[in-house]
Amino acid sequence: MDRPLTIVIPVYNEGANFPALWSEMTEHLHFPFTALVAYDFDGDDTLPVVQQIVAQGETRLRLVKNTYGRGVVGAIRTGFDAAPPGPVLVVMADLSDDLGQVHKMLELYRAGSHIVVGSRYMKGGRLIGGPWFKQLLSRLSGLTLCWFRGIPTHDATNAFKIYDRAMLNDIRIESKGGFELSLEITVKAFLSGYSITETPSTWRDRTAGTSRFRLWKWLPHYLKWYFMAFQPRSRSRGARKELQPT
Repeated sequence: MDRPLTIVIPVYNEGANFPALWSEMTEHLHFPFTALVAYDFDGDDTLPVVQQIVAQGETRLRLVKNTYGRGVVGAIRTGFDAAPPGPVLVVMADLSDDLGQVHKMLELYRAGSHIVVGSRYMKGGRLIGGPWFKQLLSRLSGLTLCWFRGIPTHDATNAFKIYDRAMLNDIRIESKGGFELSLEITVKAFLSGYSITETPSTWRDRTAGTSRFRLWKWLPHYLKWYFMAFQPRSRSRGARKELQPT
């Protein structure tokens, strides 16, 4: 039985961006889904915007408070914990992610992949805007992990991914800093023999709000998971099988 998509949206004062994000989601996602907006503190200016949408009768939208301590890792992990079995998609509230590709990503998940990556660096993918040095490091890490280690995506660092919820239960998440979480999960899934695939995606730099990406603070954590990728792999787990009706 196909499980509905759960979308985890970590936020930090994204009130200016959220109405446009929600409009894009309802425009592009023509299938059942639940969106979990994971926030750090009660004064976050995203909350009244979400509450207003919910008050208008929207049942697909829920607020979940970060239970791991402030930060994007804790927010995403809180969303993972609240997600039911099935596919879990991480989307940033800054409108950077290519929601037009979610249908294709979901098809690849249904076909048996444990992780589906929205890839900026494969053929057909694009990255528009953002700091050039951040782009360079992201591209180099993604391409070298693909070419020299065989991870089956050109964009292991991208946060825009669908994860299988059961696979997440099997991975001990250690990240505490920031967006290196997506690289950690991808590397650990690869080493454990889970199935990973990708589809082209376009990433655009945010147009409103302030990014929480802290390159120099998080770079050592990225390097930790990058070099871990070159450890020996476990036996392949093969394609994921869909849950059967109960």
